[in-house]
Amino acid sequence: MPPKLPEFSNSVKLKHVKLGYQYLVNHFLTLLLVPIILGLLVQLLQLGPHEILNLWNNLHFDLIQILCSSFFIVFVTTLYFMSKPRSVYLVDYACFKPPVALRVPFSTFMEHSRIILSSEPKSVDFQMKILERSGLGEETSLPPAIHYIPPNPTMEASRQEAELVIFSAMDLLLNKTGLKPKDVDILIVNCSLFSPTPSLSAMVINKYKMRGNVKSFNLSGMGCSAGLISIDLARDLLQVYPKSNAVIVSTEIITPNYYQGKERSMLVPNCLFRMGGAAILLSNRGSDRRRAKYRLLRVVRTHKGAEDTAYRCVFEQEDPQGKVGILLSKDLMAIAGEALKSNITTLGPLVLPASEQLLFLLTLIGRKVFNAKWKPYIPDFKLAFEHFCIHAGGRAVIDELQKNLQLSAEHVEASRMTLHRFGNTSSSSLWYELSYIEAKGRMKKGDRVWQIAFGSGFKCNSAVWKCNKTIETPVVDGPWFDCVDRYPVHIPEVVKH
Repeated sequence: MPPKLPEFSNSVKLKHVKLGYQYLVNHFLTLLLVPIILGLLVQLLQLGPHEILNLWNNLHFDLIQILCSSFFIVFVTTLYFMSKPRSVYLVDYACFKPPVALRVPFSTFMEHSRIILSSEPKSVDFQMKILERSGLGEETSLPPAIHYIPPNPTMEASRQEAELVIFSAMDLLLNKTGLKPKDVDILIVNCSLFSPTPSLSAMVINKYKMRGNVKSFNLSGMGCSAGLISIDLARDLLQVYPKSNAVIVSTEIITPNYYQGKERSMLVPNCLFRMGGAAILLSNRGSDRRRAKYRLLRVVRTHKGAEDTAYRCVFEQEDPQGKVGILLSKDLMAIAGEALKSNITTLGPLVLPASEQLLFLLTLIGRKVFNAKWKPYIPDFKLAFEHFCIHAGGRAVIDELQKNLQLSAEHVEASRMTLHRFGNTSSSSLWYELSYIEAKGRMKKGDRVWQIAFGSGFKCNSAVWKCNKTIETPVVDGPWFDCVDRYPVHIPEVVKH
């Protein structure tokens, strides 16, 4: 019996077929115009000198036509440059690195929990289960007031934590960039749960003796995605004020928000949130272009607050005993998935290559017209970005986004390692992740970075950056300098102690 021919479907490497399709669609205009231009050049070369001279003489130019054409070209060019948004550059940024004395290993955390909740063994066991599956490591940190037994979350202690985190990050940023405090044009501070009077932005202005006309803003109550909201606000302000810079401080103050009750859904934030903060310098000055690390390409914000379930899925409230804490709904991951879907639906057409947009459109039409059971096409965002900074809100968040966006382990490595080393630092986690990618020597000129963050309300926000220059290693003033060689580490599903 003659041997069977191999099946064509098994012999064709679909990966190469898809690559060929992507190249064809993305370069369609080039592939169409090049043969036409080559044909015209061949025809032109076949003409003799006299024919070319006759062709030139047959073209009649009127002085008024030339002047009108020149004026029109100048007018359109001027209009284009006047309406073009100003480029916004990320000059540099700095992350707060907690001192060693504030580290909270699992054993310390659980010892405190057993003492504080001595009458609630089930709540203690619940915290242990959350911690074992959280993805956090042994080097995360909590503020001094939480190290007391029982915790001592006073206003003074909260201010001291804010000063430690914010001033440390600011000092490092000013030192790295050479920026003088009196040269700061715009100041934005975001901290969701600690909003004292005077504000945190006023605290920064007082500490660094900034100018009296500095434009300051203090954002509160906007959750872990507030960092990208600050980026969006700074971008809008930099469109209005030419030759200006903006300093953004993103943090979350843990001291006044450590829950001391026994409700399980309100104990989860205690297990995940840790100290952290970042200071970022943005500029629209052309002189900063050469030294800037990144250029801001896009910011896309999605808000699901009109839906009651989304609005209440992360909610600050009192428990039956009057203890204030943050309630996390069981529907949180489903709501986050819907918010992400809305966000990428808006972002996709702005960043995806034509090949992915066409496939998505054809699948959408097919589902609407032919069969609603067709599997929806998930665009390959790996074609649009080289790096991903997913908010390190917890292991489940990273797992869900890796699955939905079909990302590799390396794509989410920065998020997982940030969660392991620093914990959930709220709005500043994206900057620890970006710093990790830089410390590993992976950030090259032209690379595109997608930052994704989620926040109460419920919000999903995205920022897209393009690297201006290859980041050299080692990054001596980064938060990973003394530990990046130990990473990545294996993080088991359950850590047993």
